[in-house]
Amino acid sequence: MPNKDPYAHLETFIEICNTVKIASVPDEAIRLILFLFSLVGEAKRWLHSFKGNSLKTWEEVVEKFLKKYFPESKTAEGKVAISE
Repeated sequence: MPNKDPYAHLETFIEICNTVKIASVPDEAIRLILFLFSLVGEAKRWLHSFKGNSLKTWEEVVEKFLKKYFPESKTAEGKVAISE
């Protein structure tokens, strides 16, 4: 959603994931499996657009998620607004 902060979404998601521990399962694997369930609507469709195991690490997911929902252009706009 345009008014949602993707950084806050990721922070809350990681806090929730940190409450789940499964023997011999790395935290990254838990995040990769559960991230889909934290999304709705267009964001969920966006994640489904990656076929198979094309996103292999949590870092890749975070990078692509932020690039999609908090593009560099928004960062630039924010910097301009702050400096005015």
